[in-house]
Amino acid sequence: MNVEELYNFCLTIKGAEESMPFGEDTVVMKVCGKVFILFGLESEPVMMMVKCSPENAEKLREQYNCVQPAYHMNKTHWNSIYLTGEMPDEEIKQWIQHSVVEVIKKLPKKIRQAYNDTIE
Repeated sequence: MNVEELYNFCLTIKGAEESMPFGEDTVVMKVCGKVFILFGLESEPVMMMVKCSPENAEKLREQYNCVQPAYHMNKTHWNSIYLTGEMPDEEIKQWIQHSVVEVIKKLPKKIRQAYNDTIE
C-alpha cells in the first residue's frame, strides 16, 4: 500500500476528517474530533500510527517486524506500522478500522450512539 492508497482508504471511513496540525507532511485523520490515524506524506517507507487495544498492540509488535510502539504516543495504545510490504494491505485496512472502533468506544455514550446510528 502506498501513501495515496492509504489516504484514499482513510477517506472511506464514515465521518473521517483530515487535518495537518503538524505541518504539510503529516496527515491526521479524525472521527468525531478524535484522532484514529496519523501518517507522513514524505516518509519512506510510509509509516502510519494507529490506536489499538493494549492486547492487540502487543500482539502486532510480536507478529510483525514492521510494527513498533508509536513514537510520541501512548505506547500501550498506539502502534507505528511501517508499510514495507510485510503486512498485507487488507490487514492494514483492518487495523485502521480497529483504530476507529477504539476511538469511538471511548467517546461519551450520546456521541457514540449518534455515530453508530449513522452507520446502519
